[in-house]
Amino acid sequence: MTTRRGFLASLIATAALPRLTWADAGNPSYLAAAREGDGAYALFGLDGQGQDVFRIPLPGRGHAATAHPVAPEAVAFARRPGTFALVVDCARGRVAHRLDAPPGRHFYGHGAFIAGGDVLCTSENHVDSGQGRIGLWSRREGYRRIGEMASGGIGPHELLALSGGGLSDDVLVIANGGIRTHPDHGRAKLNLDSMRPNLSYASESGVEEVVELPDDLAQASIRHLASDGAEVAFAMQWQGEPGEPVPLLGLHRRGAAPRLCTADLAEQVAMQGYAGSVAMTGGQVGITSPRGGRVHLFGRSGNFTGAILRRDVCGLAADGNDLLATDGLGGVLSLRQGRVVQRQMAERAWDNHLVRIG
Repeated sequence: MTTRRGFLASLIATAALPRLTWADAGNPSYLAAAREGDGAYALFGLDGQGQDVFRIPLPGRGHAATAHPVAPEAVAFARRPGTFALVVDCARGRVAHRLDAPPGRHFYGHGAFIAGGDVLCTSENHVDSGQGRIGLWSRREGYRRIGEMASGGIGPHELLALSGGGLSDDVLVIANGGIRTHPDHGRAKLNLDSMRPNLSYASESGVEEVVELPDDLAQASIRHLASDGAEVAFAMQWQGEPGEPVPLLGLHRRGAAPRLCTADLAEQVAMQGYAGSVAMTGGQVGITSPRGGRVHLFGRSGNFTGAILRRDVCGLAADGNDLLATDGLGGVLSLRQGRVVQRQMAERAWDNHLVRIG
């Protein structure tokens, strides 16, 4: 684990970095990876209407990208389990750095910036023990790895930096999915009978809080996150018996028990135990299911407010008080008051996530 002194020392630069902003990359509002009609892969910047702002080629299928809060940089992660990630200069349209996981580690497809964007955190697996790790990389030192810390569980997937609501900018919330993997076995899940997912909160000094689900939901893998700084929404993927109408969305405030949210029985079954993405606005929370071909919408109190049907929908992000979604058919969709408004249709298959910038 990195020391506090080492952590803080990594934030001191001896030379200033170029002060480009997202305006230099065309002011995109979102990032999303896609497979194009010719089989090529690329990372796209999209404006608020879902139109292309830039396209940067990727060497393989992406999973999620993490946007720097100020500089026009994105870290694109390979589909898990991967051993490298690419830092993309979105203003110049090139790969600026390649991050290689240390020996005995692999990435889980997500990352987050903390300390005002000076440190990148990556969700990782310690292969020998199966325990989750959060890797720490100094942007000011060319993304040099400066340490790591425990994630508080097994199989950390998405992580977010929390700010506002009285929380420190350097507090991470981590979705520990509970599923152990090993590079020698690809995407095989090695511990389904003993998995124990959790939501953990960590800072540079270590894990501060761990939130577990009830015993009967031990196979509900916590995967994806959204937050307004004070409350966290988490999306789950069921690893138990198919057809079980288990909750796929939870809401949590620090120091309290999680609140689990469900739709009516028929809609819950239709989700097929799989929530692919989650997003939160001031008035609602949404989760997607590409398997079920639908978006579930909930009020901020956790009450189910409706379903929107759309084949292969997965990416989801806030769009003011509304939501923006992407699907595997090339659609960028505005979800407004229970209606779908198509903003873009292109010859590409959007991957799992739509990432809001800023």
